[in-house]
Amino acid sequence: MPTVYYIRHGETEWNAAGRFQGSQDIPLNDLGRTQAVKAGGILADLFSRDGRAAAALPFVASPLGRARNTMELMRGAIDLPPDDYAIDDRLREIGYGHWEGLTLPQMEQANPDTFARREADKWSAAPPGGESYASVTLRVRDWYDSLLGDTVAVAHGGTARALMVALSFETPDSAANLTIEQGAVYVFGEGGIAKYS
Repeated sequence: MPTVYYIRHGETEWNAAGRFQGSQDIPLNDLGRTQAVKAGGILADLFSRDGRAAAALPFVASPLGRARNTMELMRGAIDLPPDDYAIDDRLREIGYGHWEGLTLPQMEQANPDTFARREADKWSAAPPGGESYASVTLRVRDWYDSLLGDTVAVAHGGTARALMVALSFETPDSAANLTIEQGAVYVFGEGGIAKYS
């Protein structure tokens, strides 16, 4: 089972405001850039502890700018060329469709029936014009199954939850409301998930 060192992108202004980003390309804010560098330091400590050479591992990011910027800052913090990593569209954030840019109260106001259905079943119910977590789980599992070995990934909170379910570390009910911390490193391995922050 490949080990994945998983980092959620750093904070954006929309994160700070409680706005759902989905496929919108919102840049990191100052705190987000600091969190990306912090994640690099944590990763370096983990590699040192595990006797690993960072340059020997593949690095892959979501195509969205906030994930790519996090990857580049993180790689710079561990003395690797910032832009020497792969992009994989399967790691893009869950699409929130017509709800992108909205806060939870605005979503409820815009589509009260759909919002209620999604609150009752966050995993299977999709936002209007968006994706369900169930469909994201399929593409994230497809990505994981394509790995040739241990990998460092920078992506999103939604894809982290989907990966937890895809690897049977969480159930859809338990994963749906988990907070995925920014500036932390999650290690998905044989023994489950460990978080370092």
